[in-house]
Amino acid sequence: MNNTSQDLDHLIELMAKLPGLGPRSARRAVLHMIKKRALLMTPLADVLAEVATTVRECLTCGNIGTSDTCDICTSPKRSTGEICVVEDVSDLWAMERSGVFKGRYHVLGGTLSALDAIGPDELRIPRLIQRVRDEKITEVILALNATIDGQTTAHYIADQLGDVIVSTLAQGVPIGGELDYLDDGTITAALRARKTL
Repeated sequence: MNNTSQDLDHLIELMAKLPGLGPRSARRAVLHMIKKRALLMTPLADVLAEVATTVRECLTCGNIGTSDTCDICTSPKRSTGEICVVEDVSDLWAMERSGVFKGRYHVLGGTLSALDAIGPDELRIPRLIQRVRDEKITEVILALNATIDGQTTAHYIADQLGDVIVSTLAQGVPIGGELDYLDDGTITAALRARKTL
C-alpha cells in the first residue's frame, strides 16, 4: 500500500465505510474498478455525481427518488386504503422486491429508543398519524423489525391510531431478524399471515 497515491488511499477508506466492505474488500473493489476504468469506474463516478445532486426523500412517505413524491406514492395502481410502515428505505425495498404488497408505504426513519433519546418526534410517527387521517386509511401494516425497539415502536403506533385496523407481519420473521436480510418467500409469507395487534 505504500506505493499507492493519497487519492487511492482516500478512495479505499471511503469504500471501506460502505456496509459489507472492510478495508481488504474495499481495496479489491478499487483495484477491480481501476482495471475496468472505462467500463466501470468512469460510468460509476458519473452516476454517483448525478444521484448526489438529484436524489431526495419523498415528502409523503420517506422513500428516496428523484422527485418530491416517489413513484409508489403517485402510482394510480396502488391500493389507497393500506399503508405498510417500515423502519428504513432498505426495508421498503425488501418489501417491494417480494412483489406481494400493492398498497403504499411509510418510512419511519428508525425506531423508538429511550437509550438513544429517539422519541416519536425524531421519527415520522406524527406524519404517519396525519396520513392515516387525511388519506382515510383502513389498515396500517407494521412491518417493523422483530427487535425490542421494533416491537416497542409497533405498540406505540398501534396505541396512537385508535380505530384503524393495525396488523403486524406474522410467521417467517425471526425474533431479532431484519427485513433487508430476508428472502422474498419469507417476506411474502409473513405479509400474508399478518395479524392484528
